[in-house]
Amino acid sequence: MISRRTIRVKVMQTLYSITTYEIIPAPAVHTSLLQQHFDQPRRLLVHLLWLLTEILRYPEKYAHQKASKHLPSVEDLNINTKLAGNELLWQMLEDKALLKQIDQLKPQPGPVQELIKSIYLQLIETQEYRSYIATPSREKKGERKMVEFIVNDLMLANPSFVSYIEELFADWDDDGEGVIQLLAAYLHKPGQLNFEQLIDRDKEQFGLELLRTVLEKQEQLQSYIIPKLKNWDPERIAQLDMIMMKMGVAEFLFFETIPPKVTINEYIDLAKDYSTAQSGQFVNGILDSIHKDLVAAGQLRKVDFRKA
Repeated sequence: MISRRTIRVKVMQTLYSITTYEIIPAPAVHTSLLQQHFDQPRRLLVHLLWLLTEILRYPEKYAHQKASKHLPSVEDLNINTKLAGNELLWQMLEDKALLKQIDQLKPQPGPVQELIKSIYLQLIETQEYRSYIATPSREKKGERKMVEFIVNDLMLANPSFVSYIEELFADWDDDGEGVIQLLAAYLHKPGQLNFEQLIDRDKEQFGLELLRTVLEKQEQLQSYIIPKLKNWDPERIAQLDMIMMKMGVAEFLFFETIPPKVTINEYIDLAKDYSTAQSGQFVNGILDSIHKDLVAAGQLRKVDFRKA
């Protein structure tokens, strides 16, 4: 569920990071930097799951606080805690793999307590929650539906919650969509997710090979790009544009199962999203021209990627 586009973004970010070093780091450092980017979806997913368990368990904490008041009211003594016994919650709390990940991540509950409380207070005012606590049974579908409502309507649709996540995870815009899909899959089958392999091995290998190829073949890749710049000074081109063009040419030359049209479209989109307003058109023009030259010279030996 982590897309190849996301893999390209992480390679691009790694290459950009490498340009900031005064001395080019060793290949092992390159790989380590990319692996750190690869690890971000796992950390984000674990944090979201931890927050979800904290929200689901909050009614018990809230009930204890209310009952501990000097003069608790009847209402204070009768806080409904059905949510804290949600079957899906307890499947998560019994998932040793998830608990291990949370222990490694060591999330800090203090800074987010007010956000958890506010989400809970919003929840108890909803019709969905009233219907949930009014149902005495614990039907599996209803238990999951309640949890999914909290995730989709009170967490992910909550600007305060999203702002909190964005502050902790700079890659939220890149990883969010894929991680949300993983979160949904986990809620359907808790305990069956391999947290250590959220990225398909083929995609991970693609990213590692793309990084290595761009770094090892820099001069060759530039030899295709620089003649196309005409009146442009290569030193004045946006750094990200140059990185994306190198990645695109690398895919043309060394990744035979990726159709050139896919490569060009991917880097047009990335240029629009991550570089300047004119970058999409600029990168498109350069890559398209190089692709045509490679085809004319018989240097493009692509195979049908569906049969690869």
